[in-house]
Amino acid sequence: MSGDMIKNSRKEMKELRVSLERAEQVQMELDRRIFHLKTLYDVSTDIFGSVDTRTILRNFLLISTGNFGVFEGFAFLRSLPSGKVNPFVSIGFEEEDAASLRRMTGDALETLVPGRMAQNAALLAEKFPLSSKIECAVPFAVGTDLVGLVGLGSKLTGDPYSENDRELLETLVNNLVVALKNARSFEKINQLNLDLYKKNEELEKALNSLQAAMRKVEILESVKARLSKFVPATVFSMIEQFPTGEMPESREQDLSVLFIDIEGYTKICEKLGSAEVNEVIEKCFSAFMNAIYSNNGDVNETAGDGLMVIFLDDDKTGNALQAVKTALSIRAESDRIEEMCSGLSHPLVINMGINSGPAFVGAAKFESYTGSRWTYTARGTTTNIAARIGALADNGKILLSKETAERVKDRFMLHPYGTFRLKNVSSPMEIFQV
Repeated sequence: MSGDMIKNSRKEMKELRVSLERAEQVQMELDRRIFHLKTLYDVSTDIFGSVDTRTILRNFLLISTGNFGVFEGFAFLRSLPSGKVNPFVSIGFEEEDAASLRRMTGDALETLVPGRMAQNAALLAEKFPLSSKIECAVPFAVGTDLVGLVGLGSKLTGDPYSENDRELLETLVNNLVVALKNARSFEKINQLNLDLYKKNEELEKALNSLQAAMRKVEILESVKARLSKFVPATVFSMIEQFPTGEMPESREQDLSVLFIDIEGYTKICEKLGSAEVNEVIEKCFSAFMNAIYSNNGDVNETAGDGLMVIFLDDDKTGNALQAVKTALSIRAESDRIEEMCSGLSHPLVINMGINSGPAFVGAAKFESYTGSRWTYTARGTTTNIAARIGALADNGKILLSKETAERVKDRFMLHPYGTFRLKNVSSPMEIFQV
C-alpha cells in the first residue's frame, strides 16, 4: 500500500470518527428530548388529571423525584395577602423535619431568584439548615396573590443537576403552574356554584316566607272585608294606625252628629212579620249607606230603626255641610227607598236631626269579670242634643241645632222651627228646618 493510500485511509477514518461522535451527540440529544417529552407527558397526565391542589403538587413531586432519581423533595404554595403556606407537600423527609421545613421555607421565597436553581438551593441551605438536603429550588407564581416553591434533593447517582435538568424542571414547573391555575379556576367556579346554591336556598326560603306572608295578608284582607260590614271605618283606621292593640285615649274633637229615625217603626213591626221587618230595615239602611259614605260619614251606632252617624272633618263648616248633604240625599231617595220596601201599609217617613260641636271621640274600654271589651263612639252634650233633635222631628223633617245652622246658613235655605226645651238640656234651644 502506497503512502498516499495510507494517508487517505487515515483521513477517512478520522472523518468517520467525527461523524460517529456527531451521530452519538445527535442520538444523545434525541434521547434526552424523548426523555424530556416522556417525563413531560407523564407529569402532565398526572397533574392535569386532578383539580385538587394538594393532589396536583403530590403527583408532580412523585413524577419529578422518580424521573430525576431523587429521594427527597417538597413543594408548597403561599398566599401573599395572608403569608400562609397551604398546602405543603414533601417526600423523603421525616414528619418532624417536614413540619419544620414548612415553617421555615415559606419566608425564603422573597430571597430566591427565578432560573437559578443551584443558587436558590445554596440560599436555602444558608438560611435554613434543614434545606441543606435540597440541591435545586425553583420558585414560581400562580397569580399576583399566590406563589410557590419546588425543591428537589440530591440525585441518588451523586451527579449534579445539569443545564438540561434545569431546562426540563423549569418546563415541568411551567406545566405545574398551568395545572394549578386550572385547579384554582375550578375552585372558583365550584365556590361560585356553592354560593349560587346557597343563594337559591335563601331565595327559596324567602319565597316561601313571602308566600306565607301573602297568605296571611289574604286571610287578613278577607277578615277585613267581612269586618267592614260591622266595624265603622274610623275604627278600621284606628286599628291600622295602632296594630298592636294599644288604642289611644278618647280626645275632644269638633264634629257633626246626624240621627236618622224611621217614623212609625213600631206600627210597621206590629203589622209585618219579623222577616219582612228585617227586609225593610236592611233595604233602608243600605240606601242610607250610599249617602253617608259619599259624604265621609261614619255609622257609629244602630238601634232598631235608627242610626247615629258622625262627621269628623277638621273644618267645622265642612263636617256640618257633610251632615246636611247626607240628610238631604236620604230624603231625596226616600221615594225610591219606599218602592224597594214592599208590604208597607203607609208611606215611609224618615226623620233626621243634626247637631254640631265638641265631643269626646275615640275608643272606650269596659272591664268585667268576662274580660275587656272595647267600643268606639262619640260622647257628650253634642251627641245627646242631636238625639233629642232627631226625636223632635216628624213627617220627614230635617231639623238642625242653632250651631249647625250657623255653619251652613250660607249654603242652604233654612227656616226657624221654634224654640224647644229638650230633655236633660237646661236651656231652651232654637231649632231650624232645612
